[in-house]
Amino acid sequence: PSVPRHTNRLINEKSPYLLQHAHNPVDWYPWGQEAFDKAKKENKLIFLSVGYSTCHWCHVMEEESFKNKEIGEIMNKNFVCIKVDREERPDVDKVYMTFVQATSGGGGWPMSVWLTPDLKPFAGGTYFPPEDGVHRVGFRTVLLRIAEQWKENKSALLANSQKILEALLHMSEIRARGQESPPPSKEVMATCFQQLSNSYDEDYGGFSESPKFPTPVNLNFLFTYWALHRTTPEGARALQMALHTLKMMAHGGIHDHIGQGFHRYSTDQHWHVPHFEKMLYDQGQLAATYSRAFQISGDEFFADVAQDILLYVSRNLSDQAGGFYSAEDADSYPTTTSRKKQEGAFCVWAAEEIRALLPDPVEGATEGTTLGDVFMHHYGVKETGNVSPMKDPHQELKGKNVLIVRCSPELTAARFGLELGQLGALLREGRRRLSAARAQRPRPHMDTKMLAAWNGLMISGFAQAGAALAKQEYVSRAAQAAAFLRRHLFDPASGRLLRSCYRGKDNTVEQSAVPIQGFLEDYVFVIQALFDLYEASLEQGWLEWALQLQHMQDKLFWDPKGFAYFSSEAGDPSLLLRLKDDQDGAEPTANSVTVTNLLRAACYSGHTEWVEKARQILAAFSERLQKIPVALPEMARATAVFHHTLKQVVICGNPQGADTKEMLHCVHSIFSPNKVLMLADGDSAGFLHRQLPFLASLERKDGKATAYVCSNFACSLPVTSPQELRGMLCP
Repeated sequence: PSVPRHTNRLINEKSPYLLQHAHNPVDWYPWGQEAFDKAKKENKLIFLSVGYSTCHWCHVMEEESFKNKEIGEIMNKNFVCIKVDREERPDVDKVYMTFVQATSGGGGWPMSVWLTPDLKPFAGGTYFPPEDGVHRVGFRTVLLRIAEQWKENKSALLANSQKILEALLHMSEIRARGQESPPPSKEVMATCFQQLSNSYDEDYGGFSESPKFPTPVNLNFLFTYWALHRTTPEGARALQMALHTLKMMAHGGIHDHIGQGFHRYSTDQHWHVPHFEKMLYDQGQLAATYSRAFQISGDEFFADVAQDILLYVSRNLSDQAGGFYSAEDADSYPTTTSRKKQEGAFCVWAAEEIRALLPDPVEGATEGTTLGDVFMHHYGVKETGNVSPMKDPHQELKGKNVLIVRCSPELTAARFGLELGQLGALLREGRRRLSAARAQRPRPHMDTKMLAAWNGLMISGFAQAGAALAKQEYVSRAAQAAAFLRRHLFDPASGRLLRSCYRGKDNTVEQSAVPIQGFLEDYVFVIQALFDLYEASLEQGWLEWALQLQHMQDKLFWDPKGFAYFSSEAGDPSLLLRLKDDQDGAEPTANSVTVTNLLRAACYSGHTEWVEKARQILAAFSERLQKIPVALPEMARATAVFHHTLKQVVICGNPQGADTKEMLHCVHSIFSPNKVLMLADGDSAGFLHRQLPFLASLERKDGKATAYVCSNFACSLPVTSPQELRGMLCP
């Protein structure tokens, strides 16, 4: 590669997204004091561009505008230009996205915002094409117009930005009025179920026409709804909606049949043509959701999908030190000699490629059948490509196929006169050969930053799958990642989490010069992960750390006046707003997950003030939960957990004993949304016994491993057989 012509300050950053822009002709600054001081000193406006490394339109805007020398000169002359990776700084992203959504009615990335020197937004949008078109103003024109306005109407612009800020402050407030109580759980659950049911796609599953996102929060809500209404028609429908959606997603092109794992979302109703990036937070949540589907249904199909996701993460998104990388990009070079990246190039196939890879005649099949014929039929491959031109505006997938399972194994087998077992072996061989061929292609870019929050979601995925599928290696992988967090994303001196760390040169783990402190979501997803890991491994050290982090979360983020937690801590003068998110989207929002965390924390510690905090959060979001719970399905689910009171399932026994293991296996094999598992191993000096004195009064019956089901620290009669325990956990 030739020596780059330009280098800006982003060259000193660690984020892969910021480093991608280090050689733009734009004089980019990272978010920080140096840029703010320059804007004040030179009395210049700030142009803020926010994106992330797997964002397709971010790449497009960089190619068209930020690599353009003339546009770069206009930017450098008139503005102080700041680049932000939204995954590193969700707090900055959220403040300005709130503005863009309020003023333009839409939002997304790349986000382009113009700020006064004191960081107040006054104009913004998302992607701008470089030049004026019929329907859109070009980026060059917008830059020149805004620079002109600043010269001519500075005072009006400043006054306007102050008004905008006041309106945003008022609009974004979420609080409880006085001593409100939480909304009635029964109604919230019923309304949320109804709203999901109304938007459900009966044919293909999912909850919209297109685009379709996996949204695990919806599926987890439906599982909990089913568990509380097992014998009603609504309960049956809730379960059917969730399982059908998971089946259709696993068959679809959103699922990578050759390289495993799930792409981010489908552009069509059929889960067929995805946007091809793969995000860690999806893999973590989906591994847990497919494991739950297996727990509930006993259908091995779901266990296989969970294992497929965890194979992808172990192989592709794992750092050798134990952490998990953030994402894999959608765009890559089609061949080693290509000049231009294309979306999906790594994952799609021309029919003749598959024929050439799978020419073998198939024994016992109808005359002249090749392995290619069977494979192409099963995965919906067409000679001219199977992607509709409507779903391919840039003609990047013309003549290509995105694999999708269009018929059941039974139908494919019958079509070619094959036995089912033989078909399975043929398809496996076909996938193996395509995988080997794909390994020769140039790989998409990997975002190797490691985020505490997303690592937390992935630890939960491994821990829950390990427990539900009885696979110890998954629990060990979760523990390895939790130890990584403790070593690299936690500061023992202050007791605080850090947001991110990075893969450095020669694969060491690096930290930026000024580490980014953890946000609310980092605490919440890590605490959830530690509870999940304790239940899967019964190592009390994880529990102890979770409770310490919960105290720290309360100290840094709790809003004592309006209740619930702020997303970011106080005291950062560059943040204009402290916000509370109110939407469970691709990831659940932190306040939703923290309700269940607080209830679990209270069960493990006896601290009832945590139950009170959970109540206050539900009260703060009460209006939204009653009107549009479908915007907060995870919090709606938590209202039920709050209402039904968590059951403490205590197993008294020797952790190594076969009888104890049998009881634990029974608990792990049952889906019960309101249970908390603990092992009383009789060690009175251990952490749990010190926290919960009542454990000392529970004894082993006839020396056997014994289970008690307790609620509010009052316990059932002891049981010593897994069958009896199952009866108590499945009402």
